[in-house]
Amino acid sequence: MKIVTILFIAIGLSMDAFAVSISSGLNFRNIRINNALKMALFFGFFQALMPVIGWFSGLKLRGFISEIDHWIAFGLLSFIGFKMIYDSIRYKSTAKEIKCLSFPVLTGLSIATSIDAFAVGISFAFLKVFIITPVLIIGVITFLLSFIGIFIGNKIGNIFGKKIEITGGIILIAIGIKILIEHF
Repeated sequence: MKIVTILFIAIGLSMDAFAVSISSGLNFRNIRINNALKMALFFGFFQALMPVIGWFSGLKLRGFISEIDHWIAFGLLSFIGFKMIYDSIRYKSTAKEIKCLSFPVLTGLSIATSIDAFAVGISFAFLKVFIITPVLIIGVITFLLSFIGIFIGNKIGNIFGKKIEITGGIILIAIGIKILIEHF
């Protein structure tokens, strides 16, 4: 898999964490760098961990479904993309109503925003992608976007939150279509 494709996957996967970071930035009157670092580290770590777990799971299943692996990758990425778009349209953010820097809340938000990365990890296993490079890129991109997102949220509010998640969903769907086309 090409680095450019991995970069787009990383950007697409990080949009949930980026949107939550923007929403969380609304909570802070005077943003501190250590608060932004804490949230970004949680999001980056979980976004990097989940594809590894998915990849190992996918390796166990790969032999059983190697004939349809491209369809599975397409289906997972498309499902995740459409779900991101649907969720961004349907649900309102509640980040303002919770203490977003407590350990339980950060862990819950990190897991919730990285479930899609688990499915992408399964796709990587089916596509025989070595996991180290994608995981590092996904983790770093998510960390950077989450860190920046907190400051954006603090400055401009929740104006663009839904548009960011929709863009991330569209990117994941496009990558799924690209994988399907490449197989044929």
